[in-house]
Amino acid sequence: MAISSSVLISACGDGEAAAKASRPAMPAVTDSIVLGMGCFWGAEKRMAAIPGVLDVESGYANGDIAGTYDAVLAHERMRQWGKSSLRNHAEVVKVIFDPAKVDLETVLIQFWESHNPTQGDRQGNDVGSNYRSAVYTHDASQQAVALKTRDAYQTALTAAGLGRITTEIAPLEKYFTAEEYHQDYLVKNPDGYCGLGGTGVKYPGASAAAPSAGIPPLDHATLDLQRQLIVFESADCIYCQKFKADVLDHWQSPVAIARSLSPQAPAGWTLAKALFATPTIVLFEQGREVSRYTGYNGDTGRFWQWLGFHLLTPAQQKIAFEQGTEYPGTGSHLDEKRPGTFVDPLSGAPLFRSDAKYESGSGWPSFFNPLPGAITLHEDDSHGMRRVEVRSASSGIHLGHVFDDGPPPTGKRYCINGNVLKFVPDKAS
Repeated sequence: MAISSSVLISACGDGEAAAKASRPAMPAVTDSIVLGMGCFWGAEKRMAAIPGVLDVESGYANGDIAGTYDAVLAHERMRQWGKSSLRNHAEVVKVIFDPAKVDLETVLIQFWESHNPTQGDRQGNDVGSNYRSAVYTHDASQQAVALKTRDAYQTALTAAGLGRITTEIAPLEKYFTAEEYHQDYLVKNPDGYCGLGGTGVKYPGASAAAPSAGIPPLDHATLDLQRQLIVFESADCIYCQKFKADVLDHWQSPVAIARSLSPQAPAGWTLAKALFATPTIVLFEQGREVSRYTGYNGDTGRFWQWLGFHLLTPAQQKIAFEQGTEYPGTGSHLDEKRPGTFVDPLSGAPLFRSDAKYESGSGWPSFFNPLPGAITLHEDDSHGMRRVEVRSASSGIHLGHVFDDGPPPTGKRYCINGNVLKFVPDKAS
């Protein structure tokens, strides 16, 4: 299946690591502002990429409790259980900048565009008052700029069909520096979690040089209206690159997939809610979102299981994900003898050739040899037996078991559930 592509927004910029390593000495005059954008790891990374920003420090602000990570997490649980009404700190970053090189308005434009300020006490998958959007100021002039930029960005959000901004704009009352292991976290841990993505809505009049500027959504005419997967990516997202290498570069699934660098759905199609992190893989049917898979950390099996619960029948799901077994003689392909290939019904990857199939009398399709690299083998001690389980190497779904009572030349019998096989006949020559 061909993979189409457009050009996309950046969820978390990667340019600040080198900048931090060669940062010059502090100028005589600096300014700072404290911002809450959800998880401070991604917030720190994004704000540090602004030219003119001198340092970004993770911290906790404007709560009524101790200023430590453990205290913040524990107190949020107490609030959710109804055992405390004390205000929790927000996870924040203190942005220290050179006002001769960058003004506060530019810093706040990056703030508004880099997260979703309409979500209340959450940011994406991170839920709690400690993840609230916030601007904490140190004087009246900062407060005025914060309110001005909020109102301007609200106009843009409203025009894009998004909700009201919930960002708290208030004087900074308390601030605690976060623990050292939180500082420069994504510089120290480049594979760490960074879910910040923003709404994709540009600040009015903002520079077109920003990564998301002018990037069109995919053309719906190039897509499959009946069923289509779209991978929403960002240009500097290491998780997007990993998903491409692990999954997209080997895509053979029967469902069409496309990649987009725009956070917007194709014209006439609808997302159930705004995107907040990349990669996000969205399944559309008839142009409407029916499900999404957000984030990727290398667990291909988890991705295929998500997709399998939308593409496979309940009977197939039971075999594929619960190690079920069809009753002998009831599965598909028992009598299939045409030249062709048996493939994974989910990933589309080839598993067995028909010339390796034979009649074993067991009631299940049987093969004496898989295609190279098609399967993986696993010890199975379930049901009081010692067996060797066969799984698809591409999707990880359960296929069946292998036994040592097969015919030459291998002496193996790969006993496979027919309902988790798809047969693709050879093209006529």
